[in-house]
Amino acid sequence: MIQRGRWRDSLSIPAAGIALAAMISLQAQTQPQTAGSNPRSTTWIPPLTPDGQPDLQGFWSNVSITPLERPAEFAGKEFLTDQELAENEKKAQQPRSVESLGGTIAHYDFVQFGLDLTQAKHALNRRTSLIVDPVDGRIPALIPEAQTRVAEASEQRKRQGPYDGPETRTLSERCIFMAEGPPMLPEAYNSNLQIQQGPGYVAILQEEIHDVRIIPLDGRPHVGPKIRQYMGDSRGRWEGNTLVVDTTNFTDRTNFEGSSRNLHVIERFKLLDPDTILYEFTVEDPHTWARPWTAQLPITRIPGPIYEFACHEGNYGLANTLKGAREQERAAEEAAKKSAK
Repeated sequence: MIQRGRWRDSLSIPAAGIALAAMISLQAQTQPQTAGSNPRSTTWIPPLTPDGQPDLQGFWSNVSITPLERPAEFAGKEFLTDQELAENEKKAQQPRSVESLGGTIAHYDFVQFGLDLTQAKHALNRRTSLIVDPVDGRIPALIPEAQTRVAEASEQRKRQGPYDGPETRTLSERCIFMAEGPPMLPEAYNSNLQIQQGPGYVAILQEEIHDVRIIPLDGRPHVGPKIRQYMGDSRGRWEGNTLVVDTTNFTDRTNFEGSSRNLHVIERFKLLDPDTILYEFTVEDPHTWARPWTAQLPITRIPGPIYEFACHEGNYGLANTLKGAREQERAAEEAAKKSAK
């Protein structure tokens, strides 16, 4: 099943309150250099941790209004003009109505609870898509094997019924793992993370679903192929000032854009200035896509802290969802009996 529950094709946030330095630094990294581009992009030296590594620690937000894939209206166009960027930012300031959100979370009033993306800080980005390779800004085509796998999964869901039992609901809805990473892409809300470093390790906590990745940097190999995890098995290393994280050993249910258990993710974190990390990931899966593909996403520093993401404790929400489905079925049966008389 291809899951697109991360809302990255239609995110909305305001331009207000964003530091100009973040925009200038990002422009220097995400579009051709021009006269007057951020001089710190080549001379700025990042702070170091006590063990001598670039200090990525702190609270960050990966909220973005840039879609993962390039919209048809920008076909063949990699960067926005000043006017187009301003128009996008203005449009992003309009809060989305509860009705427009759809799906299983339409009952939340995000604005009331401070979760609407129009209330979040983000780094400006001139790109028309987060995908930078292929050059068309689109996810490569699924190979025949993957097309068959996706079709079979769809048929199975139809036979089972989407509300027949907990096993037919998405893992993210059941709050049992973080369906959004790695790779890490913007969330519907609570799209924040915290990075902590210690000798030989980097830890990344994402507020959404509250999962933590503890990434060793000591060169140890990945775990054996029989061990599979929802978030895979991550191993890190430093290449100059860039943190490179290599993740394998996913399960069949991780399912990033239709991926199989053979998904392989390489992430790169580079501190551009005190308030901006350039996050890049490359994904490959010879059993899913015709070729590997790469995306870039600016991450901006926020004051913090990150709060506990309790999701639905005890899974009462899921139980009530299934009870509601049974009530709907009984009502339909009663209506059918009445119409048959």
